[in-house]
Amino acid sequence: MNVPRNRPIGVNTWVWASPLTDANLPPLLARIAAMGFDAVELPLENAGDFTAGTVRQALAATGLRPFIVGAMAPGRDLVRTDAATVQATQDYLGACITLAHDVGAPAVCGPFYSRTGRLWRMDADERAEAYRQLRANLAPLAAQAAEAGVVLGIEPLNRYETSLVNTVEQALEALGPLLGHGVGLALDSYHLNIEQRSSAGAIRLAGQHLVHLQVCGNDRGAPGGDQTDWPELMRALDDVGYQGPLNIESFTADNAAIATAASIWRPLAPTQDALAADGLAFLRSLSARV
Repeated sequence: MNVPRNRPIGVNTWVWASPLTDANLPPLLARIAAMGFDAVELPLENAGDFTAGTVRQALAATGLRPFIVGAMAPGRDLVRTDAATVQATQDYLGACITLAHDVGAPAVCGPFYSRTGRLWRMDADERAEAYRQLRANLAPLAAQAAEAGVVLGIEPLNRYETSLVNTVEQALEALGPLLGHGVGLALDSYHLNIEQRSSAGAIRLAGQHLVHLQVCGNDRGAPGGDQTDWPELMRALDDVGYQGPLNIESFTADNAAIATAASIWRPLAPTQDALAADGLAFLRSLSARV
């Protein structure tokens, strides 16, 4: 296996803290850089939680590459909802795009279709209508992203967190003509492990539309030493020419809101630093194999 050595390896600040703010961002990014990471995912839970100026200063001090992720909290929906909710959701995602542009992040990623945890049954016609609404309500955001030089990475989630977009196949169907025009796919090894018959096959199906990859163990802890076929997953990334980040996404159990949202009911490592360090070491070992 020949894994490109220039894929940045990053980590989401949710491993340690929620929400990310102007107060906790600088020391947290310094900690992440000192551990040896190349990149960082910055979750903007609400517009204004942290500002572009603070991010730029921290990036200049650490050399980390930024990626913005969004959170589809209650009240954020682009389908099967009222016009005011759609507008509020578009405003929030627009703020994420503006922030990404202002800090030099190439992508804004997340499950940008309905609030996380919203579930409902659909027949084929109802699903087609939901996907039509999604395309219509994402279209102005796709245009904004393209104008800003940013890509919206739409993330499929597992069946317990959404009933709308669970697989790469569904994402391709739902997004259709928007793909390649300010919109791509953001995949997460945790969700792939639950929903896809083959995680590597899903990556190959995403192909050129894959713009971002989050990784963790199948238990949502550190990647490595788990059931995931990491060598095959990396071969799939090679096959599609993916040169983006491998960003560890896990969560702290110390914040009640985020632990409940992500169903983190027990520690996934002795410490959060250990989770990040072990995952980084494993991903570096993969990148060193030829």
